[in-house]
Amino acid sequence: MQEDKKRLCDTLELTLIPGIGLVTQGRLWSLRGDISHLFSCSPAELEALGVSPDACRALHSRRYQPMAEEILEWTSREGCQILLRGTPAYPELLEQIHDPPLVVYARGHLPALELPYLAIVGTRRPTWYGTQMAEGLAADLAQRGIGIVSGLARGIDAAAHRGCLSTGGRTIAVLGCGIDVVYPREHKQLTRKILESGLLLSEFPPGTSPSPQNFPVRNRVISGLALGTLIIEASEYSGSLITARLAMEQNREIFALPGNLTVPQSFGPNFLIKQGAKLVQSWRDIVEEFPPELRYRILSREETRVQPSLELDLLNEKEIRLLEAMSTDQATQFDRLFKVSGLEISSLSDLLLNLEMRGWIRQLPGNLYVKVARPKN
Repeated sequence: MQEDKKRLCDTLELTLIPGIGLVTQGRLWSLRGDISHLFSCSPAELEALGVSPDACRALHSRRYQPMAEEILEWTSREGCQILLRGTPAYPELLEQIHDPPLVVYARGHLPALELPYLAIVGTRRPTWYGTQMAEGLAADLAQRGIGIVSGLARGIDAAAHRGCLSTGGRTIAVLGCGIDVVYPREHKQLTRKILESGLLLSEFPPGTSPSPQNFPVRNRVISGLALGTLIIEASEYSGSLITARLAMEQNREIFALPGNLTVPQSFGPNFLIKQGAKLVQSWRDIVEEFPPELRYRILSREETRVQPSLELDLLNEKEIRLLEAMSTDQATQFDRLFKVSGLEISSLSDLLLNLEMRGWIRQLPGNLYVKVARPKN
């Protein structure tokens, strides 16, 4: 047990040394296996392995050993885990990518890693259509035993996490900062919800701030944990397209939700579809591309279950007329609904509240209403 702790501490120390980046870390791990041996290598041996002179000096002096020991103590005190590459606890799919992190900090429930995962990512400024579809598809997949992995960013990422949690599913948030840092700050409550049954993961040491350069790096972990990646709304220069490219390089499935051609956020998914990504209209389009055993298990179970469908809700003529006057991607003013319905204001307000409570519409600030998009079964 003491030997395992030493190995973990030595590996942590290596990841903390400036000048030893991901590529060099991976090369050292592949060539040496046990990182602890590096600290007894000569400078000439280390330089032959691609370690810079400055990094050699830091390595030999054990300058970062106290910091590694402090991190180990902190994770133990805070109930966090450190997943070490090459050990049973390390995610199997992540191990298969070209440049997996040597250590991954984990906070939450490690059994969540046992599920198969789909990555859902997209723009930080989604349309209402994109938000609703992200929530709906994540919820549909969670109901069928598929976990959702994303980056806890504003917009589509947060919607995917929320959709998964809404049906009791497990979700993993991969952070571009330390696991003790909540970013963005408004996701404090969402973070707590994720921790109740899922996981926060980060390759960055505790206390690391959310610097812009961290996010493209963490994207490979998002795609690396998943069987495939679904892009929901991404503009031409969106970081989500980086995640899609990384997933392609990792030989994982790429899915995209088609969007309105006049909306900038539709550029990414529509472009990916042209490049061969699978067009997604429902959860089935995703499951059909999963490995045969998993696909069969989900679809065979689906045939025997009773399908609850919101479409079976009884709608009266007034409710149908109101829904027909609303759109999923553009808000409708109360005054317009008042003219269309021909109802008294009090009756219209009651009707709208009823539709909102049943999940058909959503009220927005400014007395605006939008119809909830419903992914097809």
